[in-house]
Amino acid sequence: MTESRHELMPESKWYVVHTYSGYENKVKANIEKIIENRGMEEFFEQIVVPVQDTIEVKNNVRKSVQKKIYPGYVLLKMIMTDDTWYVVRNTRGVTSFVGPASKPVPLTDEEIISMGIEIPDFELDLDLGELVRIITGPFEGSVGNVKDINHQKKTVSIALSVFGRETQVEVDYHVLQRM
Repeated sequence: MTESRHELMPESKWYVVHTYSGYENKVKANIEKIIENRGMEEFFEQIVVPVQDTIEVKNNVRKSVQKKIYPGYVLLKMIMTDDTWYVVRNTRGVTSFVGPASKPVPLTDEEIISMGIEIPDFELDLDLGELVRIITGPFEGSVGNVKDINHQKKTVSIALSVFGRETQVEVDYHVLQRM
């Protein structure tokens, strides 16, 4: 029995490339076009310019706009090979990979989660009333009791003591640690 080529391929990882400021979307489009033209789709899983919705007020008019979270950077989930490195590195608008020039460094799982790029699937094994610690985010280090579990949204409501009062906060599964 022979293994398919796909089973032998290494796992894709997230890398960051630096671009000229303001060229992030153009770089993304250029890389996607090159990948398509060269038939390299199997090496590139995702290319992202992270944005967040914000409200801008101009002339007393509120307008929802998308702002780049990391201006000057494009994130790529790809399999690093000499060919994929060459394609990305030589794309117009790309100045460099983040990491030493000869060897781009993939993001760690912790960086990926903290940046909100990917939220891993978590199986939650908690009970109501159980004591948990929040391990990342604005409530990092806080300890509280589980009050509600929403499996559909993958969130947990926790009762925390904030300024001496019990306050319920809703957090994602992946930011919790059992006590």
